[in-house]
Amino acid sequence: MSIIKERPRPELICIGCNQRPEEIDEYVVFAQEEGITASEYVWQEEGTLNQTNGHFLCTSCYIDAGMPVGDAGRPWHAP
Repeated sequence: MSIIKERPRPELICIGCNQRPEEIDEYVVFAQEEGITASEYVWQEEGTLNQTNGHFLCTSCYIDAGMPVGDAGRPWHAP
């Protein structure tokens, strides 16, 4: 019998404003409506999230960055 260990999730950080989800009002409000933490909300819903390193852009920073899009119709993920 083998036991599969999940990798720990990286710390989430907006690469535009250097804030964690719990510091960003929009994520706190949306998460409260869903009954989850702001970080869990970002893991589930944030389209710019790079799940490998935890980087994302909050809405304000995404707009400030010119609303980047991915190649060939793929979503853009933070580097």
